[in-house]
Amino acid sequence: MDKVQILETLREIGLVPVLRAESHSKALALATAIAAGGVTVLEITMTIPGAMHVMRRLAEERPDILIGAGTVLDPETARMCILEGAKFIVSPALNVKTIEMCQRYSIAVLPGALTPTEIVTAWEAGADVIKVFPANAMGGAKYLKSIKAPLPQVELIPTGGVTLDTATEFLAAGSFALGVGADLVDAKAMADGKPELITETARKYLAIVKAFRESQKA
Repeated sequence: MDKVQILETLREIGLVPVLRAESHSKALALATAIAAGGVTVLEITMTIPGAMHVMRRLAEERPDILIGAGTVLDPETARMCILEGAKFIVSPALNVKTIEMCQRYSIAVLPGALTPTEIVTAWEAGADVIKVFPANAMGGAKYLKSIKAPLPQVELIPTGGVTLDTATEFLAAGSFALGVGADLVDAKAMADGKPELITETARKYLAIVKAFRESQKA
């Protein structure tokens, strides 16, 4: 897929699970449980031990999953992730050099930003979508709606505070997609030997996205 197709897939699925785990084996197990629920987009964070190995394994064994790299803080790491199969790059903060590296490789880039100035700076630098993080620290969906009012052309993915209870509110505020953390990527459920709970939560998130979009067509 080219970058346009990658971004369209992100929008279509409407969810970007932020995968964090204590080991690469646990990360792979979480990825399998999430994908079983129909969510075939994953952000593999660089905080996972052996994160590059996880991306390589998933890229080779699960071509049905759109793999992105998360917590990418610099252009050098972005390049390594791209070479390991990452199809999009996500960061919790804004680094213009990282955006430039992704543009060089025609890879979708989703830098983190919070204030209006940071968001506009990232957009002008060539970001494809802005990760608003931590969204809950600024008031959640209400903050996102306030940002979209003067900047309707800027695509935003809120991360931080997205749950099954708040997902619809974030979508109504104008989210491009939702960055979902521990509410979906439930390490405790996996530790308890209950991956089916994660799979069911994934299905619930997809149902919320589908229901919201259908309501907009009415």
